[in-house]
Amino acid sequence: MKKKPIFEGSMVALVTPFRDGKIDEKALKGLLDFHIKARTDVIIPCGTTGESATMSHEEHRHVMSFVVDYVAGRVPVICGAGSNNTEEALGLIQHAKKIKADGVLVVTPYYNKPTQEGLFRHFEFLAKKVDIPIVLYNVPGRTGVNMAPETVARLSKLANIVAIKEASGSLEQVDQILDLCDITVLSGDDGLTLAMISAGACGVISVTANILPEAVRDMVHAALNGQLEEARRIHRDLVAVHKVLFLETNPIPVKTALGLMGKIKTEFRLPLCEMRKENHEKLFSVLKNKGVL
Repeated sequence: MKKKPIFEGSMVALVTPFRDGKIDEKALKGLLDFHIKARTDVIIPCGTTGESATMSHEEHRHVMSFVVDYVAGRVPVICGAGSNNTEEALGLIQHAKKIKADGVLVVTPYYNKPTQEGLFRHFEFLAKKVDIPIVLYNVPGRTGVNMAPETVARLSKLANIVAIKEASGSLEQVDQILDLCDITVLSGDDGLTLAMISAGACGVISVTANILPEAVRDMVHAALNGQLEEARRIHRDLVAVHKVLFLETNPIPVKTALGLMGKIKTEFRLPLCEMRKENHEKLFSVLKNKGVL
């Protein structure tokens, strides 16, 4: 019998709002209120979309604690806690455990391109050191390394490795993972979410949910409940939004969108910068057409 997923549904890969170079706590509270009102199933701070790569470790820990404290158990919080340095990842995961986060999202080590055995040992070490639900995160387009389905299957035997955010863009890889082991698969690509749920995934960790949380939630839950016509209708309505949010490197477009919506100040940290004028115009046009603005 297939294990019931610990995490499922519509999960937002939350942006981190900045103002004058600092974490904008007021805007962050507003975003959290926005998602709780929209019934987002899980909130995920400090991931790629949260610009974790540009935050200091002190800021990273502060945002994790701030979100867990403010949400106060109303919905689960999975904290981004990955690094290409295993000991640094351990420190972040230990902090997530200390603040009583519901789980951690741990990306494959980036830049240093470990072997499959190195990937296994990295996650095995972390899983054995801290007893907290771990969601693996495979995003080879960002990290330069793809976690093979066979490696996922090995890791799935560890009790606290409970899910994988699969963002390789390969439906074949999703099928292979599901064939090899009983692990919860979550879409890491908004445009493939419906197809992945049809193949057996249990939800999405979404960028688009930052601006359209109710629509993403409705689509995911319709798909999970077998209401495929409704899920397809919403999916088709969201295709243009998914596309425009990746005209440039994530999270540049989605933070720009939230800025246009008046929810945050459109501020990035180098090496990220503002959108090119022509792409900004395309983004504005799609958001206006969808009634977001």
